[in-house]
Amino acid sequence: QVQVAESGGGLVQAGGSLRLSCAASGRTFSNYGMGWFRQAPGKEREFVAFISGNGGITFYADSLKGRFTISRDNAKNTAYLQMNSLKPEDTAVYYCAMRYYTGSYSDVRKYADWGQGTQVTVSS
Repeated sequence: QVQVAESGGGLVQAGGSLRLSCAASGRTFSNYGMGWFRQAPGKEREFVAFISGNGGITFYADSLKGRFTISRDNAKNTAYLQMNSLKPEDTAVYYCAMRYYTGSYSDVRKYADWGQGTQVTVSS
């Protein structure tokens, strides 16, 4: 049984930083790419970042390049999302998931085994 759990969210002032963690179990972690998505109230879930199984490929939403960095530690079965220079519009629930299907990195339908999410709130 695959389990994915996000942590590290919280309340931060604009301009601050947070690092989110995504711990996975139940599969050989290094065999799967991992994605981060976010969902703000009343909006659809949107792509944030992707990292391949060995960490050699990363891909970001254009609007987030330069502020967010995705990484992973396969020895710890954990992926990370470092978020810097946070803005109030980054406020959302952040989710991670395992990528099982080929195709666009940003397509939410290519992912499964979602975590329950972690709330990030950025105050102005």
